[in-house]
Amino acid sequence: MEKLKPPRLLSSGNPQIAKGDGDGPVQAYLAAMPGWKSALGHRLNAIVAEVYPDVRKAVRWNTPLYGKEDGWFLAFYCYKSYVQVTFFRGVDLVPLPPVGSKVEGVRYLNIYEEDALDEALIAAWISQATKLPGAPL
Repeated sequence: MEKLKPPRLLSSGNPQIAKGDGDGPVQAYLAAMPGWKSALGHRLNAIVAEVYPDVRKAVRWNTPLYGKEDGWFLAFYCYKSYVQVTFFRGVDLVPLPPVGSKVEGVRYLNIYEEDALDEALIAAWISQATKLPGAPL
């Protein structure tokens, strides 16, 4: 039996995962996240599921997306030294996620290996985001 090769990492450090809908492609992405980022990705995925059990999942553009019937509210992406969590309606969250974007309405949270994960704050942001209109992509 031929051993499957792990997904290729892009120059940014992000796994290259085929486009797909549902939990399967997201789980493939989480498993392919390099090093410490995989455990973080699994934890973020679990927080989303805890806060919003009816979450819709997909992978597009090598990025896991989380949404609801009217669009997406969250995504994340691996960079070499951090994971960037994207809140598509981040400007409407309280408190405001710390990193601005050139894209209107979007805010980011960059998580580095040495950072303590503020799960309560992330859960609060996700809860707020699920009550806002989703972003079409």
